[in-house]
Amino acid sequence: MIDLVAHNLAPIMFVSVMAMLLLGYPVAFTLAAGGLIFFVLGVEFSSISPEIHLFWPLLQSHPDRFFGGIMSNETLLAVPFFTFMGIILERSRMAEDLLDTIGQLFGPIRGGVAYAVVLVGALLGATTGVVAASVMAMGLISLPVMLRYSYDRSFATGTIAASGTLAQIVPPSLVLIVMADQLGRSVGDMYIGALYPSLMVIAAYCLYVFITTLIRPKAAPAMPVEARTLGSGVTSLFAMIAVAAALYFLGYHVLFTALDEAWRLVAALFFGVIAIYLAALANDRFKLNILSRLSQQVIIVMVPPLALIFLVLGTIFLGIATPTEGGAMGATGALALAVAKGRLNFTALKAALDSTTKLSAFVMMILMGARVFSLTFYGINGNVWIEELLTGLPGGEYGFLIVVTIIIFILGCFLDFFEIAFIMVPLLVAPAQALGIDLIWFGIILGLNLQTSFLTPPFGFSLFYLRSVTPAGEWQDKATGRMMRGVRTLEIYKGIVPFIIIQFLAIMAVIFFPKLVTHYQDDTVRVDPSTVQIEMPSFGESFDSGFGGESSEPFALPDFGSGDQPADGGSNDFNLDSPPDLNFN
Repeated sequence: MIDLVAHNLAPIMFVSVMAMLLLGYPVAFTLAAGGLIFFVLGVEFSSISPEIHLFWPLLQSHPDRFFGGIMSNETLLAVPFFTFMGIILERSRMAEDLLDTIGQLFGPIRGGVAYAVVLVGALLGATTGVVAASVMAMGLISLPVMLRYSYDRSFATGTIAASGTLAQIVPPSLVLIVMADQLGRSVGDMYIGALYPSLMVIAAYCLYVFITTLIRPKAAPAMPVEARTLGSGVTSLFAMIAVAAALYFLGYHVLFTALDEAWRLVAALFFGVIAIYLAALANDRFKLNILSRLSQQVIIVMVPPLALIFLVLGTIFLGIATPTEGGAMGATGALALAVAKGRLNFTALKAALDSTTKLSAFVMMILMGARVFSLTFYGINGNVWIEELLTGLPGGEYGFLIVVTIIIFILGCFLDFFEIAFIMVPLLVAPAQALGIDLIWFGIILGLNLQTSFLTPPFGFSLFYLRSVTPAGEWQDKATGRMMRGVRTLEIYKGIVPFIIIQFLAIMAVIFFPKLVTHYQDDTVRVDPSTVQIEMPSFGESFDSGFGGESSEPFALPDFGSGDQPADGGSNDFNLDSPPDLNFN
């Protein structure tokens, strides 16, 4: 029996720790305790099983693993920056402004509020990066509006819950930062790789809304005329967009040609956007009536968050800033926006700092527990067991990706994405590399998978977030004074099913069309090692200008054994027993 346990300690350890996690025990302490308990067992069984490579002095490596591998990790420094940025933007009620303005913009068309929810979900994902904040904000703001205008309850709740999870995959997602760190890849490459899949998911959500308005027009009606408080008139909006484009081309091709390519692009974009933003502010302040009220409000509300997104992502994509620096600029920009709107106070700042500190400490504790777990697991050859198990699956890389997708999806119903990223992802790196899978591609597949798990009944986190802010019983609409029927949990589950299907189709598309992600490699200069030739000149051959100018004189070592006398009359004999006296004075 002892021999059986010793030779199968890796699967026993893995199953035991996962079982404790699924029972709800604290993740960091479960990982650390599991790692230490099985370390003791591994040392005792090391004399029985040659597969176990654990000994007591290994425990002394933990302090260096904590301080060197975690506390000094600059990539993880982006986590508190982006978290702080998202919380400040949430406190400044940016979601409320965006939903109201974009809802008014799309109001005249069927499903206009639903389109607004999807687009605002994408914008919140690109600024806050926090699923709970996005889902709860849109649930509190948009759901009463959608129910007021007779939207189907399942369709409305499903759209809100799914759009809120876009924060999982739209850069600068915290999921992508953590995933890049655990996969040992660049966060910037991870962001670039996620660009097309995230746009594809957003477009698929909008397409679903459009199809619903065609098949079931009563499920997503247009906003009534009396509810369009900003009026109409988008002609001036298109005119201002054209002006911004013209100013961009003027700046790029005439005004800023002396700048480097990246800064030239930034300066031209800033020139075009700031011009129409100042024009909208002047139109509002001095009552010029050049722009319609709708166009004016759209520009004033949309430009700051879009500018913040460019400040963070644009500088990263252009290579001007690292992800950590981009996060710091985003946090500073969020503070500036909150101050400009007059919505930053000590209470909001304290709450944002408290939440950021808690999340950062949460991440650090899980990472330390994961380090203790991984030391033991690798010491008992657990990584070899995982690699042999997964690389032996039928279907090669596609079989591996499909099986891993199913496993991560199931775990995502019970565990938070931080837990999955710190426990499972490091174990999957070696099998993925053994199968020749690009790790950025692999990370985006896992990110989409975790996003889907947030939506799956009955354990999906987004469903719980939405349920917490949705009235279950009868409630009174403040705008109309009418009594409205509550939303049942089954209606939320029913509404999310089409979006789960969309997510699975997106995952399959990324798996079978890897170019959606691997386009990030297109700008990389690649060299085929088989074509590289290194030629060393033989002594006596001529060297050209690479050694100080053109010369036809041969380069040769002196003949130390010859009898020739040097020009100064000394001896050129080279005696190893009596080395020459070297004087550097």
